[in-house]
Amino acid sequence: MMGQIYKNVFPTLLTACFAVPWFVNADGIRPDADSRKLDKFQETVSGEPISLATVSFEKPVRIALIYPSADISDFWIRNYTALKERLIALELPFEIQEFTSRQIEHSLQTQYTDQVLSSEAPYDFVIFGPSELGVQAGNIQKLSASKDFKTFIWAFHTPNEQWVHQPDSWFDFSSAMGAKVLCQHVLEELGNEVEFSANRGIPGITDTQRSQGFINCVEEKGDWLTVYEHFGQYQKIGGADGVRLVLGNFPEVTMIHNANTAMTMGAVDALGKADMLSEIYVTGWGGTAKEIEKIRSDELDATPMRMSDDLGVATAEAIKFHLEEREAEVPLIYLGRITVVHNKMNDEELNQLTKEAFRYSGQN
Repeated sequence: MMGQIYKNVFPTLLTACFAVPWFVNADGIRPDADSRKLDKFQETVSGEPISLATVSFEKPVRIALIYPSADISDFWIRNYTALKERLIALELPFEIQEFTSRQIEHSLQTQYTDQVLSSEAPYDFVIFGPSELGVQAGNIQKLSASKDFKTFIWAFHTPNEQWVHQPDSWFDFSSAMGAKVLCQHVLEELGNEVEFSANRGIPGITDTQRSQGFINCVEEKGDWLTVYEHFGQYQKIGGADGVRLVLGNFPEVTMIHNANTAMTMGAVDALGKADMLSEIYVTGWGGTAKEIEKIRSDELDATPMRMSDDLGVATAEAIKFHLEEREAEVPLIYLGRITVVHNKMNDEELNQLTKEAFRYSGQN
């Protein structure tokens, strides 16, 4: 029923919103040759849970979760919750051990990787949300080399063919697709020849797709001018610093792009304190609950919104498929649904999107 309501309310957004079979490589976006597998798996993710009827357990399935959930964005904790709740709905007994960090704590994730590999009680599945893909490449390969467990990657979807050991599956939302649909939205809203700045994250694949992809798109299609780029390290203070530097040095800027929720919150706070929210168009990233709250209060103008719980649900279903020896049905790369949420949407539209996105993790 929810899916039907969603389609009726947003018919023009279906291409951007529902899971689409895209890989992202150095050449840009290209169709996935195994799209039917992804489409079929998405039906499972979007549908009601079907419990394991043919598998018995002597002990709970052991899962290690290494991820930067200590940051402001609720993306990580929501998908952890969605993962747990879907596993419960699948009637699958499990134990999850969390290894948490902040996005910038790269070395801590190395320590966690070593802990998982040296654990006396072996894990069955390891889910790794890298602080940054390139920085964590060695740790991912060490985990993937293990014969004791399956390795899943969260929040990235760009396999490196040069790696000797490859993860079993990748679960993500396409940052490149998010940049594309956000670009289309702001061009429609703001027109051409806009002077803007970007609060970028940490140099690497994610920021390249979210920030550079957006920058390239608006410059090429709208003749926009990038006046200033600030690397805010995905931190709230970084977003605020970027705004303060813009306000003090680049008065011509009328739009600020932010590459994650934390920097978005910092940017909005800084603009509010300077009484400049009505003067500058602000975009976020991810459509987290904090961002939706800011859209409702008319402090944030637009954000690419992930159907957030898709990633956690997909991971739970992948675990079930592996246990049922149906791993051949799990796509190598799973991409969740994404669309743009903006300040011209009414409460009913926002409520429907929020209900779908946070169907397991809750709307608060």
